[in-house]
Amino acid sequence: MLSIIIPTLNEAAIIEATLGAVAKLRGRVEVLVVDGGSEDGTPEIVRRCGVRLINASRGRGTQMHAGAVIATGEVLWFLHADTQPPKNAIGHILKALADPAVAGGHFAIRFSGPRQSARLLTWVYPRLRWFGLCYGDSGIFVRRTAYEQVGGFRPFPIFEDLDLLRRLKRCGRFVHLQHTVTTSSRRFERSSFTLTFAWWTVLQVLYWLGVSPRFLGRLYAPIREQKPDRGGTPVLTSLYEKNGNH
Repeated sequence: MLSIIIPTLNEAAIIEATLGAVAKLRGRVEVLVVDGGSEDGTPEIVRRCGVRLINASRGRGTQMHAGAVIATGEVLWFLHADTQPPKNAIGHILKALADPAVAGGHFAIRFSGPRQSARLLTWVYPRLRWFGLCYGDSGIFVRRTAYEQVGGFRPFPIFEDLDLLRRLKRCGRFVHLQHTVTTSSRRFERSSFTLTFAWWTVLQVLYWLGVSPRFLGRLYAPIREQKPDRGGTPVLTSLYEKNGNH
């Protein structure tokens, strides 16, 4: 059994497409959507799709851990609400985990979107692996035993994925699969790509320098709260604590 855990917060625009892609997967799975208090009809869409819905406190790390605690699968696969997997993804995951030295892994990633930012991100992400970096939108999967051994996701408001991966690597290899998941570039499309990417890089450097993710969370602008300036160009805001980190 493989458990797919999807955290949501006001994802009515995209969750049905993601669940549709998940429904096409080949293999024995359970799907859990963990909602952090959506107000846009997301829970109703999830129920209409026949998927189990769990409520949890807002925050991606908190929600994913809540799903992991309830999940029954021997393998936990964490998908973001705007990330769609290939049909044969489960077979690739199980093949990777056939090696007992592998604790978990992730997929290659392609960003979808009409702007150049999607193409730039698709180019940038593979190069981040040179520094040992990967993120939750690349479809992280892990053995349940390894996840429990390291204590799972911590309730950090940001970089909960990097924190988990750092600890998981103590349990075994973390592998990269060449097969591709597709995710949205929306975070970078509501404001200047250069500004958003630069700010994201600054936060990343601060994290590796030891700054608390809880402090960094206050500086992170959620994609839904980027507001236009007087000239009509979206700019970054700092309303993280109000809206969570989706």
